[in-house]
Amino acid sequence: MKLDISDVYSLDNKEVTRKVHIDMAEFQSRQGTFPIQAGEPFNLTIANEEGKRLRLSGEGDVTVQIPCDRCLQEVDVPFHFEIEKTVSLADVSEETEDDSDEAASYIDEERVLDVDRLIFNEILVNWPAKVLCRPDCKGICPKCGTNLNLATCDCEQGELDPRMAQFQDVFNKFKEV
Repeated sequence: MKLDISDVYSLDNKEVTRKVHIDMAEFQSRQGTFPIQAGEPFNLTIANEEGKRLRLSGEGDVTVQIPCDRCLQEVDVPFHFEIEKTVSLADVSEETEDDSDEAASYIDEERVLDVDRLIFNEILVNWPAKVLCRPDCKGICPKCGTNLNLATCDCEQGELDPRMAQFQDVFNKFKEV
């Protein structure tokens, strides 16, 4: 969603609250493309602080569908984000502060706020290191690809590290029958 905020830029100490929604249908990153299942509209407050800074604040929830790291089953992962950003009102293209580079990614020269880009950054920062469908997920069989949570397979599970094969031979020679 694109939001025109030029009126807030032009008036000192002006504050507006707008109900915004997410137009993104999917989250795309280096890790892949993940569908967004739900994104509830939320209130975003935009305030001009003394003609020097622009404060963005709000909070919302988004649900992204991510495959389980062990069995690849789709998991709905909720993201709760709280936006608290302060951006200099100096020209967005100038690099006067550390926030200017970040602000340039979601506020353009025409004073239009890209809400989807702002939410994208929040999801990216809060992305989980590991996603599991359940804590005791068994994963998939490395030989046949069967989801071990749903079925069992007849594959031999005792595959050894090739570096340890010589030790296995020693144990087989001295095994008591």
